[in-house]
Amino acid sequence: MFIYHNETTLEDLGNGVTRRILAHDGKMMAVEVNFDAGAVGPMHNHPHEQLTYVLSGEFEFTIGEETRRVSAGDTLYKKPNIMHGCVCITPGTLLDTFTPVREDFLK
Repeated sequence: MFIYHNETTLEDLGNGVTRRILAHDGKMMAVEVNFDAGAVGPMHNHPHEQLTYVLSGEFEFTIGEETRRVSAGDTLYKKPNIMHGCVCITPGTLLDTFTPVREDFLK
């Protein structure tokens, strides 16, 4: 399967955050998330495993009880059901990979 960026849809989530579903099948999903400086990814949890790769920018992430600053090239792992969220320090883009697919993103 080949997915071309210009053939995907950019969804405005509001408050300085946009999301683009890049690819998915029954077991895995890749999502690009763009943040303006100061935008917040509110604390939440879900039953999916999640890897986040920081493509650009700088973020302050909280995973469980731990908060750290991350920047381009850093990777984060979130196990299922752990509370997590972020604040964008400088404009940036994240590449999120989920397993299984986030069906709620497809509605």
